[in-house]
Amino acid sequence: MPFLNVLLTLLPILIAMAFLTLAERKILGYMQLRKGPNIVGPYGVLQPFADAMKLFIKEPLRPLSSSMSLFIIAPTLALTLALSLWIPLPMPFPLANLNLGALFILATSSLAVYSILWSGWASNSKYALIGALRAVAQTISYEVTLAIILLSILLMSGSFSLSSLITSQESSWFLLSTWPLAFMWFVSTLAETNRAPFDLTEGESELVSGFNVEYAAGPFALFFMAEYMNIILMNALSTIIFLSSLILPTLPELFTLNFMTKTLLLTILFLWIRASYPRFRYDQLMHLLWKNFLPLTLAFCMWHISLPIILASIPPYT
Repeated sequence: MPFLNVLLTLLPILIAMAFLTLAERKILGYMQLRKGPNIVGPYGVLQPFADAMKLFIKEPLRPLSSSMSLFIIAPTLALTLALSLWIPLPMPFPLANLNLGALFILATSSLAVYSILWSGWASNSKYALIGALRAVAQTISYEVTLAIILLSILLMSGSFSLSSLITSQESSWFLLSTWPLAFMWFVSTLAETNRAPFDLTEGESELVSGFNVEYAAGPFALFFMAEYMNIILMNALSTIIFLSSLILPTLPELFTLNFMTKTLLLTILFLWIRASYPRFRYDQLMHLLWKNFLPLTLAFCMWHISLPIILASIPPYT
């Protein structure tokens, strides 16, 4: 039974990831006044399966000078961590009801840095190594703001459990009272998932493709799958933190529909941003975080810490 529960949770995630690739190509196509995939199957619906078949049938190539063990482990680790992050998410019921679900997501997402770093170093290519160093610096940096913003929200909720975030928003979304934090969270999730305009790890003009430049076929597909699963996960987490359903999890069908709709809208916003904005320069990316987001998020966090103390020190009115 536990294996069946895991399968029933992970299979829809893999299918959603496959069709997200199709949705991205179709949406970007229509935004650029073209059709997008429309040959394989009716309206191009079978395109994700054709892409998967092509990638996994191709012969995987490995540079002769690469470190074989790390070169193979890196994409496998990326996919494993991307799937593990879904364990504590209440949709409406989590796979494992963790009291420290938010902490688990922060810790596990931090480990994703190792798969990127290993892939760049093991490839033994200067382009892959530079892309990996960029990606690691970017990911670690924006995890700081994500952690501080999440801490501020958890102070309002009073628990590290993700389920408590839903029940804390019965009367009102956290988005309405903490919209500056929500905006910074959304921009940080874009940078955390290496999405445009923060896709500096894949700069075609200078890095050819970044840390995965030496990967092909199946291993490349694993990196690709991990990236798209992380996009869905981050938007699902954004929905739980700032836009939790006013419908309680006691009505699972309505809750799931509400949750899916909001996650899908945020994911489409990711794609819209990709179609609209040019890539940042690397110094602009770091300046945005360390000089703008970090002081603001620290100020909000200190405010949320000190507010209960200030309110407790005010004598009751008599």
